Amino acid sequence: MASTRAGQYLTQPTNYRAFIPAPLPPNPPLKISEKLYSLLSEANLAMGRLDGSIQTLPNPDLFVFMYVRKEAVLSSQIEGTQSSLQDVLAAEAKIFSPGLPQDVDEVINYVRAMNYGLLRLNELPVCVRLIREIHSELLQGVRGEHLTPGELRRSQNWIGPAGCTLKEAIFVPPPPHEVQRCLSDLEAFLHSETNLPLLVKIGLAHAQFETIHPFLDGNGRIGRLLITFLLCEEKVLLKPVLYLSHYFKQHRQEYYNQLQSIRDNGSWEEWIAFFLKGIIQVSRQATDTVRNVLNLREIHRKAILDHFGRVAGNGQRVLEFLYEHPILSVNEVRDLTGTTYAAANSLVSRLVDIDILQEITGQTRNRRFIYHNYIQLFREDDYDFELETGL
Repeated sequence: MASTRAGQYLTQPTNYRAFIPAPLPPNPPLKISEKLYSLLSEANLAMGRLDGSIQTLPNPDLFVFMYVRKEAVLSSQIEGTQSSLQDVLAAEAKIFSPGLPQDVDEVINYVRAMNYGLLRLNELPVCVRLIREIHSELLQGVRGEHLTPGELRRSQNWIGPAGCTLKEAIFVPPPPHEVQRCLSDLEAFLHSETNLPLLVKIGLAHAQFETIHPFLDGNGRIGRLLITFLLCEEKVLLKPVLYLSHYFKQHRQEYYNQLQSIRDNGSWEEWIAFFLKGIIQVSRQATDTVRNVLNLREIHRKAILDHFGRVAGNGQRVLEFLYEHPILSVNEVRDLTGTTYAAANSLVSRLVDIDILQEITGQTRNRRFIYHNYIQLFREDDYDFELETGL
């Protein structure tokens, strides 16, 4: 017999079964076993190390700039987009080549929605209103914009293989008339005083949001953003640099299975263990990336000092600029350094010669140059990048 700990399936008037989630926290209460306590301790330690490592960066906001874009790429790829991190940076630098994926605007929207939400946290707590505002930003002007951005759904959605019917679905979220109540219950849980550890509370909230599936599109992306917003709201991390999309993408089927097992079997403890393992893995990966950024910066600062002579100061100025604008033009270097175009062009050529910059347009005019080694540290397909300098 299926458990009703997380909620129950109820037959609707048109003869399909939808899941109605029970309010959080779970009842019977969550059992924090020795294994869960150990994972929780490890997750908190990993996050603490990440937070400390971020503070060692000369400008943590520049790291956040890239990390937010990496998260946008990964989270959007889970939903079927093809754009890479370099595609997003190229689009933001207004390099529109024929090979640029059409869905890059969706990823840029994700960046905008994330930054919008982080700013709004200064004025609003994480709540239904904030979630709806972020959803509106996410879908504005892109695929899915016809699916009522910022509006809770008024029709039934379902999850299953492409082309499946409502009755063939793997999972059917609550019917439209239950959505507002379910979200209100979730909001009340988020603002309630409980004895639950914060990471456990956030893990419960993410799973509950995905079960409610309150929008016609964008639920996965909003649910993943919710994790980061809750961590930032509680000031667990001073900067928004912890994102689980890579972990969920790596373990996509297990992620879906864990969520479904909550609904069918009330397996909250198993889900929380899976969630905490993700926190640990992603925190460690982000900490490694911070270390690689610092190493790369020092290697390239030294290379400029060793090779640039009296223009080393301008070389260092360009290097620091690259951490926020990893794709640039000679005109931008001219404006940054206050030199002539010829001097800026010469400076860029020297940066190319020592393999800090690479030209990416293949043109003789309107050329753009990329700080490839830096972007590689954030590439979405491989977190075990070994630093290569060629110097």
